[in-house]
Amino acid sequence: MKNNVKNIFYIVLIAVFASIMYWVIGEGTKLEDGRIIESVQSEGTAWENFIDSLLHSLKHPLAILLAQIVTIILVARVFGWICIKINQPVVIGEMIAGIVLGPSLLGMYFPEFSAALFPVESIGNLQFLSQIGLILFMFIVGMELDLKILRNKAHDAVIISHASIIIPFTLGIGLSYFLYAEYAPSGVEFLSYSLFIGIAMSITAFPVLARIVQERGLQKTRLGTIVITCAAADDITAWCILAAVIAIVKAGSFGSAFYTILLALAYVFVMIKIIRPFLNRVGNVTASRAGMSKPIVAIFFLTLILSAYATEVIGIHALFGAFMAGAIMPESAKFRSIFVEKVEDVAMVLLLPLFFVFTGLRTQIGLLDDPKLWLITLAIIAVAVIGKFFGSAIAARFVGQSWKDSLSIGALMNTRGLMELVVLNIGYDLGVLSTELFSMMVVMALATTFMTGPALDLINWAFKPKATEGTVKDSSKFKILLSFAKSETGIALLRLADALTGKNKSNSSITALHIAHANEFHHYELDDQETSTFKEILEVADKIEQPLETVFKISSDIDHEIVQTANDTDNDLLLLGVSESIYEGSFLGKFLNFTSRIINPEKLLYTVANQTNIFSTYERTDQIQNKVEGAVGILIDKELQSIDRVFVPIFTNDDKFLISYIQKLIHNAEAQVTILDVGGTIKNNTDIKEKIRFIEQQAPNYISLEHSKIIDKEFLKEQDLMLISLMSWKKLVESKSQWLKDAPSTLMLVNSKNEIIDKVNVYENSTQN
Repeated sequence: MKNNVKNIFYIVLIAVFASIMYWVIGEGTKLEDGRIIESVQSEGTAWENFIDSLLHSLKHPLAILLAQIVTIILVARVFGWICIKINQPVVIGEMIAGIVLGPSLLGMYFPEFSAALFPVESIGNLQFLSQIGLILFMFIVGMELDLKILRNKAHDAVIISHASIIIPFTLGIGLSYFLYAEYAPSGVEFLSYSLFIGIAMSITAFPVLARIVQERGLQKTRLGTIVITCAAADDITAWCILAAVIAIVKAGSFGSAFYTILLALAYVFVMIKIIRPFLNRVGNVTASRAGMSKPIVAIFFLTLILSAYATEVIGIHALFGAFMAGAIMPESAKFRSIFVEKVEDVAMVLLLPLFFVFTGLRTQIGLLDDPKLWLITLAIIAVAVIGKFFGSAIAARFVGQSWKDSLSIGALMNTRGLMELVVLNIGYDLGVLSTELFSMMVVMALATTFMTGPALDLINWAFKPKATEGTVKDSSKFKILLSFAKSETGIALLRLADALTGKNKSNSSITALHIAHANEFHHYELDDQETSTFKEILEVADKIEQPLETVFKISSDIDHEIVQTANDTDNDLLLLGVSESIYEGSFLGKFLNFTSRIINPEKLLYTVANQTNIFSTYERTDQIQNKVEGAVGILIDKELQSIDRVFVPIFTNDDKFLISYIQKLIHNAEAQVTILDVGGTIKNNTDIKEKIRFIEQQAPNYISLEHSKIIDKEFLKEQDLMLISLMSWKKLVESKSQWLKDAPSTLMLVNSKNEIIDKVNVYENSTQN
């Protein structure tokens, strides 16, 4: 009745007010009498008029800008994903995406499409948005700097850092002597030209370097600490030098730039001595999400904008002001983490790719059509590598680092990435760099960033310790690796691992592995993140008295890192939890970065059967288990609390490897196990029958074998765990078996490539009675 009343009210409301509008319009048309009304008559049919209107809308500046943004983000994501797969930083892919969309590729082979997507009149809008993105990015870079590290460990780092600036800077000025006559734009003084070439050779990409250190697990090592400190000192020094260089370039001489530099020093003094203490007080009061209200956020954003505005007016570029604003933000890791979250997604995902494409539109590799130009490009790359790589390495060796660490520091400091593009674009905008030299420098930035990973791998290989002859690897322990994303999943996996090893703690080891995505955290918050990640699982481990080791890693390719860790640590069993979105791990999931949706396991089991292969929930686990040398278990957790009753269906002869896990569960967890012989598999297999008979003799009250039992909903509800091979589970999914809806928590197992042999005699000196 209530719904009928609401429907009648809705109809009457619409009808009454529509009638009023109709009457007013009718009366209004009468007012046209005596007026000359000009009507626009369109030629052609209604369809042709519609098409003309649509084409006109497509050419509107806003429509063009939105089309550009969509295209840029999609292409950047594709190339970024490709770079992750080849173990390269995402920034490499984004840089390449910019070049691909520019005149070097798209403009050369599809000129009409390029002209339609990037018309000349639209470039100004693209540049404006990209500059906003750069300001936000430099603000984040400033906040990533941990000034405490600089204060505590600055001595050696400053020596290495300044050597890594002065040596390539000097070599860059020397290189400019040979390039100036032929490749300097007309009207540019040698001083301005040489200073800019020098600074372009001296820059290090602190954000990319920090990500590489994280992904390689170096952040807690002495090497990682030193190189992060070096890069931070390098960033601060290089940007101060760049500000001075910009002032000199704009003024035309050092003397004319003196007043600009003096004003810049006054600006820095005000920011450090006045603005920073004020922001610290505000940050200490509001270092929580609840305290970060809109007026408080406005204070920090106003600081950023005013700082960028001040440095732009002074004449040392707005980006230096953004960097400085980030550096003086409150040092609390919690505050910076919260504030960076508010800025980072918009800056890094939406706006920054526009800068890469804007750079790509300026980069015309097609202009390098002479072998001589490519020789000059190679010379530029050689000078950059010699100055930065070897300059840093020699300085590191001088202050007492080993050759391996010295060369590693050199390789990491040679990473230029996005920061180099920022410097090059400033030089291009100031008219110091010609289009040809700009393109050469972009190629150098790509080459030096790309070589960082392979250089580190080569150094590690060259200094790899030789294996001691006659060493016998200890294979007595049954080792389990738990890989989890969320605490509740890790706790369920821990309970399962404890059920497999509980009475043999001395002959087993359990390691909990958590791999965070490289883009989710900054180096200054990793310690806090590691502590919070393992807090709950360690509390449960203490409660059940299960020794547990923990491993925290950072990676841009989590699946690859899981496989590598499992194989490197020679684990017998890798346990994974299925609790993520059905999209995660698929191509679309990786591409769109779906990483946080959680769905009910029961819904998952019924949903995946109707998905195409690209959305398959077991695609990811297939990829992992095919590469892992040991056994793999995938747990579908339905609030697993205890493992007292276990159901094990045997479908094929290949399922016989499950018997060894049944033994472990009975011995270590005293579980009551029900084995179902599906289709008479066990009856016809002597080997499986003998294994089960052996368990029955040792633990007659803990195992039962059923040949014709009806598995109904009530029976499944009584079970704590279903143990099944992955292949058999897939068949259940494909057949949409009713078991899946009512099944308890399920452990799907894949045997190791070499069939598992129990390393521990679980029945030695013990009985199941």
